[in-house]
This record gives sequence, C-alpha cells and structure tokens, in this order.
Amino acid sequence: MSGSQCCENPPALSSSSGAGSVEEIGGLKAYVTGPSVSKRAIVLISDIFGYEAPNLRKLADKVAAAGYYVVVPDFFYGDPYVPENSDKPLPVWIKFHGTDKGSEDAKPVITALRSKCISAIGAAGFCWGAKVVVELAKSDWIQAAVLLHPSLVTVDDIKELNAPIAVLGAEVDKISPPELLKQFEEVLSFKYEINGYVKIFPGVAHGWTVRYHEEDEKAVKYAEEAHQNMLDWFIEYVK
Repeated sequence: MSGSQCCENPPALSSSSGAGSVEEIGGLKAYVTGPSVSKRAIVLISDIFGYEAPNLRKLADKVAAAGYYVVVPDFFYGDPYVPENSDKPLPVWIKFHGTDKGSEDAKPVITALRSKCISAIGAAGFCWGAKVVVELAKSDWIQAAVLLHPSLVTVDDIKELNAPIAVLGAEVDKISPPELLKQFEEVLSFKYEINGYVKIFPGVAHGWTVRYHEEDEKAVKYAEEAHQNMLDWFIEYVK
C-alpha cells in the first residue's frame, strides 16, 4: 500500500461513539449494532484507521436501521494506524497487519455469525478492508460484496470473484485510480455468472466515504450517496 492518500484525514477515534456496543465475535472485538434476531448480517471492514472511527460506526448504525445485524471487527487488535507514531510508519505497520491475516481473521467472525442462524451475509471494505472483502468474495463466505475506495485489489482478484460486487471509487485516487477501476469494470462485464458494477465519484478523493468532515456539505453529500449505493446493493443481494 503506497501513497500518502491512505494516511490523509485520519479520524478522531472514539470507542464510545455509535448506538451499538462492543462485543467479542469470532475471537475479535467488534462494534455491533442492529437487531440481534435478524437473519441477515453485514460485516464492515475498516480502513487502516480501525473500527473506532466515528463515521464508520455511524454508517454501521445506518445499515442496521435497514434491518441488518451489523458487525465492525477490530482486525488490528487495538493497534490501528496512527500517522503521528514515528515508530510505526505505514510500511512497518502494514507488516504487522497484512490483509492476508485479515482475511483469515474474518472467517471465524463469519462462522460465528452463521452459528447465530444468520442465513445471508454481506461485506463492505474500505481501503485496506476492500482487499479482505475480495478474498472472502472468491468463495462462498459472503453473499455480496462492496468495495469503497479499495487498496491492494488487483485485476486478477476481480477475475476470481464469486459474489455480486459493487465497486465505489474516487476520481482523485492514486491508490486505485479510475484507470484501474475501469479495468475492473471490463472484467466484470465478461463475468456473466455474477452481477457487478463500478461507479467512479467525480471530484472526490480516496477515503471520502468515511473520512469526511460533517461541516463540509459537499463531502457529506457524496459520502451519503455512496452509503446509499452500498445499502441498495445489500438490500438486493443479502436477503
């Protein structure tokens, strides 16, 4: 994962934000919100700033309001990326928090959800989390996937997908630029066995869906549009 965009606009973390609670699921701490009796679940997989980001938890609550049991796991074990920490620059931090481990850690979480008699599961990944979601979508771990300003996802990953997928990207993104996303779109156009689409939001930058500032009306507008696109995808495929 290269480029400074991953590190821009870090959120002010707060373990107390959101309407839900923190529980342990599948061996990980997780922010949990929504009806526990729901047969449908959504797993939100954070960017490098972790599961305490207030905008991410607010989004989890929004998805929960649509009737889903929503889980936001702490894949970083209490060690999200902190730009001010000079002892752990991003290349060092990522060695301890690779997406391959994230993908393996996600499986016990999904298994735990299945044990609650949940019959359909969707997953959305933001930046770092998008790669984890892609790995889950290559088999039958999840029923639908959404990638939001993805990092580390390759054309070959898209070729291996086995679940319906929506890719929501930014026009101003050095990490997954529009040129790459258009290659994803071309691959999806020939994958007749699954549905999928790519949408590139004009004028926004990497991270816009969870790192916006509330006072920036334009940023909020575009973030909420992406949130609705994500929710619409889950409503269609996570039933």
